[in-house]
Amino acid sequence: MTELVRLTDVIKVYQGGITGALNGVSLSIDQGEFTAVMGPSGSGKSTLLNLIAGLDRPTSGDVVVGGTNLGGLGEAGLARFRRDHVGFVFQFFHLLPNLTALENVLIPAQLKGRENADARGRKLLERLGIADVAGRYPARLSGGQQQRVAIARALINNPTLLLADEPTGALDTHSGEQVMDLLAQLHRDGQTILLVTHDAKLATRQASRVVSVMDGKIVDDARLETKERATSEVVRIRGEETSR
Repeated sequence: MTELVRLTDVIKVYQGGITGALNGVSLSIDQGEFTAVMGPSGSGKSTLLNLIAGLDRPTSGDVVVGGTNLGGLGEAGLARFRRDHVGFVFQFFHLLPNLTALENVLIPAQLKGRENADARGRKLLERLGIADVAGRYPARLSGGQQQRVAIARALINNPTLLLADEPTGALDTHSGEQVMDLLAQLHRDGQTILLVTHDAKLATRQASRVVSVMDGKIVDDARLETKERATSEVVRIRGEETSR
């Protein structure tokens, strides 16, 4: 496997305190992996995601994505890196209310100056099962439909890495399961995905690897890639007891 992400001895301390900080984290993620980062609020999981995305900078240590050390990039360079290599899916969608679903999807492509963006946007909406909402505004979409639009927007520039921060947190159970199934399909198609969640059942539902973070440190790293999805590992991560 080709290494896509590497963090080496990363420390992040926020001004005025250490809440949400990372304390000497080292981690590598291979291209094509579906990795879930799990932990309670304040554990450092979202900080980890932001550093990999180039949205924040470490206090010390190195963050390398696709062979590029993000510490060597200025703000303009980081913006280009995010535009060209990273797709974002957030908990609360962040769709612009005055734009249609398709227009929201096309924003990153327009910033990059991609040709034939309209056709690709429509194809993505069709692939995600919401081609019929292309001309609707966000207020006329369900939560599940809005999140699918957000996923299409994240994919419009063919990102090297798809980052999802609690993507089902604002959805009902059924819509959340549909979104997770979509992410799993994208992974099967070759997309590298990094998912942040506090939910162990969600983390083990589709991900092939679960990294657990606590107090800014990695406390567990389990791979669930066997045909049986490493039942003992799933049980351990969820904190369940096996029935005998």
